[in-house]
Amino acid sequence: MIGVTGATGRLGGRVARRLAAAGVEQRLLVRDPARAPQLPGSSVAQASFDDADAVRAGLDGVSVLLMVSAAESEDRLDQHLTFVDAAAAAGVEQIVYTSFYGAAPDCTFTLGRDHYATEQRIRASGVGFTFLRDNFYADFMPALAGPDGVIRGPAGDGRVAAVAVDDVADVATAVLLDPAPHAGGTYGLTGPESLTLDEVAAVVSTGLGRPITYYPESQAEAYASRASYGAPDWQVDAWVSTYTAIAEGEVAAVTDDVPRLAGHPATSLAELLREGRAAY
Repeated sequence: MIGVTGATGRLGGRVARRLAAAGVEQRLLVRDPARAPQLPGSSVAQASFDDADAVRAGLDGVSVLLMVSAAESEDRLDQHLTFVDAAAAAGVEQIVYTSFYGAAPDCTFTLGRDHYATEQRIRASGVGFTFLRDNFYADFMPALAGPDGVIRGPAGDGRVAAVAVDDVADVATAVLLDPAPHAGGTYGLTGPESLTLDEVAAVVSTGLGRPITYYPESQAEAYASRASYGAPDWQVDAWVSTYTAIAEGEVAAVTDDVPRLAGHPATSLAELLREGRAAY
């Protein structure tokens, strides 16, 4: 049996629908069963990442598991570690984890460090693994622009090889349906091109039919412009480091993992916009 977390969300829901279309049995692990998609061949178990007993019960009989990273929060890493330990105790044989492109203990994007720590816990658990290291999502690029049509952030002239959520779902599904060849694999999932935010703004502007521009803030400007949101420090650090990771070149390289694993070319930002699939 295949297990899927996050089935009420953008990525997990896409994967669950693809698995249902393939006719396989799956267990959907969700916090709110009322929101779980009703799919043929699926059963639903209620569990949050930080409830070890519920996770163990919900994963009983699951051999291969898609672990979609939890929603951003101050304690997300603690949730991940609890979940991994519970999955191992439940007898899961392979975890397919959605990590971050270039995850490392010192990567610029602050949340990428939590992804690295999660990977390390999975390795230490003795469970087989496959890490899908997603770049920033192309679907999210239009949402970077404020109400005035300006993308503001300290990305300089750095580049980002943003990946479409649908492409990640296609790769995850392919791995889940034939997990053995991917055991121990780490894949960097990117789009087909690497764009500066000036270029992103131009593509989004064309796609949406309204002016979008990019203003390269300094880091000081970035923190000041986000202060009015009243967000906690960890969240503001994550927001700002999204841009500084681009500036540092840590998310620029394009890989062939999407076409190689999904069996089709990676989707460009322009294509997403033309097809109306960039809503995030």
